[in-house]
Amino acid sequence: MFKTLLIANRGEIARRVMRTAKRMGIRTVAVYSEADAEAPHVKEADEGVLLGPAPSSESYLRADKILEAAKQTGADAIHPGYGFLSENAGFARACAEAGIKFVGPSPESIEAMGLKDRAKKLMEDAGVPVTPGYHGDNQDPDHLKNAADAIGYPVLIKAVAGGGGKGMRKVEASGDFLDALDSCKREAKSSFSNDEVLIEKFIENPRHIEVQVFGDSRGRVIHLFERDCSLQRRHQKVIEEAPAPGMTPNVRAAMCSAAVQAAKAVNYEGAGTVEFIVDGSGALREDGFFFMEMNTRLQVEHPVTEMVTGLDLVELQLRVAAGGSVPEQDEIRLKGHAIEARLYAEDPANGFLPSIGRLDILDFPRGIDGVRVDSGVERGGEVSMHYDPMISKIIAFGANRDAAIERSLSALANTRVYPVKTNGGFLGNCLRDDDFQAARLSTGLIAEKADTLIPTGAPKRDAALAARAFLERDQVANSNDPWALKDGFRANADAKIRLRLEYEGDALDVALNAAPVKGKTISASVGDDTFILDGMATSGRIVSEAESVIVFSDGRASRFNLPRPDAAADGAEAGGLVKAPMPGKVLSLNVAEGDTVTKGQKLLVLEAMKMEHALAAPRDGVIASVSIAAGDQVGEGDALVTLADEDEAAA
Repeated sequence: MFKTLLIANRGEIARRVMRTAKRMGIRTVAVYSEADAEAPHVKEADEGVLLGPAPSSESYLRADKILEAAKQTGADAIHPGYGFLSENAGFARACAEAGIKFVGPSPESIEAMGLKDRAKKLMEDAGVPVTPGYHGDNQDPDHLKNAADAIGYPVLIKAVAGGGGKGMRKVEASGDFLDALDSCKREAKSSFSNDEVLIEKFIENPRHIEVQVFGDSRGRVIHLFERDCSLQRRHQKVIEEAPAPGMTPNVRAAMCSAAVQAAKAVNYEGAGTVEFIVDGSGALREDGFFFMEMNTRLQVEHPVTEMVTGLDLVELQLRVAAGGSVPEQDEIRLKGHAIEARLYAEDPANGFLPSIGRLDILDFPRGIDGVRVDSGVERGGEVSMHYDPMISKIIAFGANRDAAIERSLSALANTRVYPVKTNGGFLGNCLRDDDFQAARLSTGLIAEKADTLIPTGAPKRDAALAARAFLERDQVANSNDPWALKDGFRANADAKIRLRLEYEGDALDVALNAAPVKGKTISASVGDDTFILDGMATSGRIVSEAESVIVFSDGRASRFNLPRPDAAADGAEAGGLVKAPMPGKVLSLNVAEGDTVTKGQKLLVLEAMKMEHALAAPRDGVIASVSIAAGDQVGEGDALVTLADEDEAAA
C-alpha cells in the first residue's frame, strides 16, 4: 500500500479522500491556493503545499506544480478527486512518467471516453445500446441539419467535449436548427476550445440512471448497482438516489451488464460511472436505456452507493491502484435506500445566483440515525468566488425510499447556514414534491415545476415565530418598566399586539393575540393564516441580532427586521442603483452613460464561481452613471450602474 498520498483537489472531496487514507494509515498531503490557505482540507492533512494564486488556472489546474509538490513531499500516489485534473489524460500520463501512481484509470481509457462522439462509436462497436443520432466527423452545418431532419425532432445538439450542461441545445423543429447549432458551437468553443458537436434523438420524459463500475489491473470489472440522478437543474444534478426507483431485476441485469461491457471495452481500471439516458414515459424496459457517457473518475454522488453496498469506494480505489483486486460480483449486496442532496451557496429566489461570503453560522444535523454530511467548509470559513459553491452533501439512508426521504427532510431541517444563502428550502420542496415522492421522475421535473419548488416570499410561519421573538425581547428589556411594556392589554378583550416586520425589503404585518406569559395561549395571524405558537419548537431555530431575528426552518434561513425610518428612502435608491450581487469580475459592459434602457435589458455580465451572470435593468430609464469597466474586479454590494428617469436625465 502507498505510504504518502497527495490529494490534488480541495473542499469536501479532498477531506473525503483524506478521511479514508488516514484510516488506512496513509500519510496525506494537501495542495492549496492562496484563497484556501486556512481551509479545513489543509489543516487536516499531514502536510500542505501552496500551489499559487486563487484562480484554478494558476493553482489546482497546474499539473506541473502538483507533480513538483508530490516529488517534494515524497508522495508515491496522487488522488485527483473529481473535477480539476481528474479526467485529464495528460496529467495521468505525466504521473506515470514521474513514477507516481495516478489513482484512476489509464490515460488511454480516459482518452477513449473523453470525447462523446468517439465514445459512442466505441460503445456501438462493443454492442452497448446508444441513443439514435449522428456522431460523425462532418461538421458542415447543412450536413448536420440533414442528419437532424433524418433522426426526427426533437433532437439534442451536444458538444463532443462538453460537460456540466454547457454546449447543449434542444431543438424542437427543423427551422430552429441552424440558429441553435450556431449558439451551441459558440459556447462549446468558448468553454472547451472545441466546437465539434454530435446530434442525438431527444428522449421524451427522460430519466438519468447511471451504473457504478470498478475494474482492476487483472482485467476484471464489476458493477456496484445503479443510481438515479434524474432530478437536475440546467443539466446539473441536484438530488441523487440509490437504487433507482422502479428498477426491476431484469432491467437492472441488462443495464449493469451493458455498463460492465462498456468498461471492458476500454480496459478500465479503477472507479468509473457509465451513464444512461432512460425512457421514463412508462415502466422501465430492457430496451429502453441508451449509453450517454462514461465519467472516468469518482462521482460526486458516490456516497449513496457506499450507503447501499456498505463499501468504501475510496478505499477500493486505493487498493486497486496499489495492485489489488476488485471483489467478486456475487459478494456485492444491495441493501436499503440512500438519497444525497447537494447543498449549495446560492439564492434560488434570485435565479440561483451564487451567494458568497463568510459562514457566521454553519451547523449540520447531529444525532440523526443514517445521516452523513460531507462538507468542505466550517463555521467561520468562507464561500469563495473562485470555486464551486457547494457547502455540503447531505446523505440519508433508510430501510426503504420513504424512510430515506423522511431522514433527508429531517437533516435539512436541522441544517443552519447564515448569512450565506442556500438552496436548502428548494431541496426540501423537491423532496416533498408529489411527483418525486411517487417516483414519477424525469430530468425535466424541476424546470416544469420551478414555480412551486423555488421558495419565494416571506415564510409566514417563520414570520410568526420572529414576531414572538421580538416581543419576548421587548418584555425582557422592559421588565422593570410596566408602562413601556408591550402587553397588548385591552379592556374586556383578549390582548392583541400588532407588529410590522420587514422581510427582504417588503413589509409584513403580524397580529399576536396574547403576550407570551405563562398560562396564555399564543397565536399569530399573518395575512389569512393563523399559527398556534404554544409548543412550536424554537430551540436552535431562532437567532436574535441587534435589529433582527433570524429563523431557520426547513433548510432555509429567513431574516426579519423591525422597519427603519429611512427604509422608504433606501427602497427608492435601490430602484435606480444596480449593485453587484456577489464579488466577481466584469466580463462585459453593454451600456454607456446616456443610453436609454428598458426593464430587463442586459447591462453587464459578471463572472463568479466559474459561471456568468447577466445583470439587467430593474426598470426603464437612462444610464446616469457607470462606475466600472470591463475587466474590473468588484465586491458584493458595489455600485455598478445608476439609472435615472428620462425627465431627470434631460434636466
